[in-house]
Amino acid sequence: MKIKVCGLKHPENINAVAALQPDYAGFILYGKSPRYMANLATDALQTIPASIQKTGVFVNESSENIDRLVTEYGFNAVQLHGDESPEFCAAFKGRVTVIKAFGINEDFDFEQLKDYANNVDLFLFDTKTKEYGGSGKTFDWAILDQYKLDIPFFLSGGVGLEKYKRG
Repeated sequence: MKIKVCGLKHPENINAVAALQPDYAGFILYGKSPRYMANLATDALQTIPASIQKTGVFVNESSENIDRLVTEYGFNAVQLHGDESPEFCAAFKGRVTVIKAFGINEDFDFEQLKDYANNVDLFLFDTKTKEYGGSGKTFDWAILDQYKLDIPFFLSGGVGLEKYKRG
């Protein structure tokens, strides 16, 4: 099991979370998110240990801007949380870890993931909402019984100890 903490935007919070040694630390680069890391100095990420994958989270961003921010902040991974195509994802694979996010509900078509299979390293399954990004709400995890690919995935949306204990 891997843990990704997302939405970091304040240096003191970044340092506190880094001390806990999650596997991934996510930084939102989507201006409409309340967790947008606007104007965060690039040196705020320099203290993060190399064992933690610094992840830039993007929504329908241009590949040029993603490239620039990966270099500027030293991201090891990108999480693509918008309508990015398999080809768009493939442009980053091999340079950084590519995480493609999908909003899940009872109507989700898992067949569409096959087109991404060779173009991403991980999927992230979150609760489907009208907006991009996390809602903190849990979807019915039984839906994941339909997932048949061998690509590992993150669960997102209302994940916590109580949900985990219920199994």
